[in-house]
Amino acid sequence: MPWLQPVTLEGHHARLEPLSHDHRDALVEAVRDGELWKIWYTFVPAPEKMGSEIERRLSLQASGTMLPFTVRDAEGRIAGMTTYMNVDAASRRVEIGSTWYAKRVQRTAVNTQCKLLLLAHAFEKLNCIAVEFRTHVFNHVSRRGIERLGARQDGILRNHQMSPNGTLRDTVVYSILPGEWPTVKAHLAYELNEKSR
Repeated sequence: MPWLQPVTLEGHHARLEPLSHDHRDALVEAVRDGELWKIWYTFVPAPEKMGSEIERRLSLQASGTMLPFTVRDAEGRIAGMTTYMNVDAASRRVEIGSTWYAKRVQRTAVNTQCKLLLLAHAFEKLNCIAVEFRTHVFNHVSRRGIERLGARQDGILRNHQMSPNGTLRDTVVYSILPGEWPTVKAHLAYELNEKSR
């Protein structure tokens, strides 16, 4: 049995459920909110490419290297996507990434809730030895968000990837380790409580 199995994770502010082709139309609507695919340093699917992106993620799930989720907000509306990716089952390591949210839920409790759910599952159910986050060196919003989680920067992979526009991407790598998880968990729970007021 594969180490990662499809699972539904739920909190007060968000629900993560296994990605499905049935989610395509609602994901297209969500990605149009903010035209997220136009941000040059991200890999967010354009509306017309959503079907192939779902297929790509499900294919990676079948190969055991990704576990993709559809994100729903507190009202049950589809608000984006996130994944466990770059899965290393032998070493019990995952990266949380390929995440995007509709503009309407950005800077709300949705992302904090999703990260709390994913990290709790990774450390408390999967017994991960590390959880990584990676982002483009120019994605300052993402970098600040990852740092606010309590992740520590491991380093920068220079000329790590070719971007869709032909530029070379420097990738900033962060991680959280099991010994850091209790403090990170307390911090995220506090942040969620503050956002609920």
